[in-house]
Amino acid sequence: MKITALKCTVLGNNVVLRIATDESISGYSQAETSKTGYLRPHVMFYEDKILGKDPRDVERVMMGIRRLGAFKPWGAAVSSIEMALWDIAGQAAGVPVHRLLGGKVRDRVCVYNGNVRFSMEGRTDPQAHADNMQKMIDRPEKFCFIKQGVAFHSNMARTIDGFSYQPPQPGGHHPNRGLMTAKGFSHLMACIEAMREVCGENVGLALDCGPGMVVPDAIKLARACEDLDVMWLEDMITGDYTPYVQADLYREVTQSSSTSIHTGEQMYLRQNFIDLIEKRAVDVIGPDPADIGGIAELKWVAEYADLHGILMAPHGTGDGLLGLAALVQVCATLPSNYVAFEYPTGNTEWWYDIVEGLPDPIVVDSHIEVWDRPGMGVTFRVDEAKKHLPEEDRGFFD
Repeated sequence: MKITALKCTVLGNNVVLRIATDESISGYSQAETSKTGYLRPHVMFYEDKILGKDPRDVERVMMGIRRLGAFKPWGAAVSSIEMALWDIAGQAAGVPVHRLLGGKVRDRVCVYNGNVRFSMEGRTDPQAHADNMQKMIDRPEKFCFIKQGVAFHSNMARTIDGFSYQPPQPGGHHPNRGLMTAKGFSHLMACIEAMREVCGENVGLALDCGPGMVVPDAIKLARACEDLDVMWLEDMITGDYTPYVQADLYREVTQSSSTSIHTGEQMYLRQNFIDLIEKRAVDVIGPDPADIGGIAELKWVAEYADLHGILMAPHGTGDGLLGLAALVQVCATLPSNYVAFEYPTGNTEWWYDIVEGLPDPIVVDSHIEVWDRPGMGVTFRVDEAKKHLPEEDRGFFD
């Protein structure tokens, strides 16, 4: 079997890859929603580096391209290629990808809300946070815990006058950072306490906090949350779209409090997790299979973290329905340090009409049943999907 083509398109809000072979088997994968504007040429950069190779030799193919990626967002192309290769390998062998990764150790995988979120409708007051949390608790998925963005991972820095000592910055990808004021910190804690009260004892609360916090504020927040039973504080210092990891700073925070500290979504390749893990700089790591370099990288990191007593809760909010399939397959094989992954959804809604293979309902009591169909187990309804292809990509499925 040989790779004959690498194709890339945009379906809705997701970049989608197809790797075609000379045996009429194609592998598909999906990149994160936020990358539609620029990822396609980066994907196609790798075309001549994989053509003619046997896609079933996943590691051999990846050895030729892995070194050419980088931290988020520049690991997405390599990561997406890797997942499409596993899809082909599973189909060719007639087995689910989880069997190629060593077999499943659980029949259901736990998920949390991830991309199931509701707009704050311009409000940032504590009651708005409580109301928003209640909406997520009332969802039919019955999520066992829910993560909400606060501090620099929310609109607080932009909308709360005097939230920090630095003027608010415009634009996306979390540009705000710096020292919080007493007013800002008090507002933050009031919102956290309001959400915690709504969650009660039956629903856990995790908080996405940055990046952008300074170490003293991070320690102060971690200690303030100790009596609130917060599951973790995520990406306080570095994180989403930060092209480096400051393990020593995270270690200082982690050792200063009993509140669990989490990071890792922007990181690329296993090598960049070694310092974080060996120093026990965090309590929980959360790589994204669509950014770390694929599912094999994620599995290695999970196993190495397990050796050091660190929990694994993969990122995946924007990875779409093909990303959901990849997360189900790999998380079924992870060791007992696995907690849950962020639940990706179809973006836009018609994505549910163009793929098949997902259970209905997908999530029951915060869990997804692991399926055993070959490959990733989720395929396109090609005739339906073609209706949504850009004009210039009409031959994507040919």
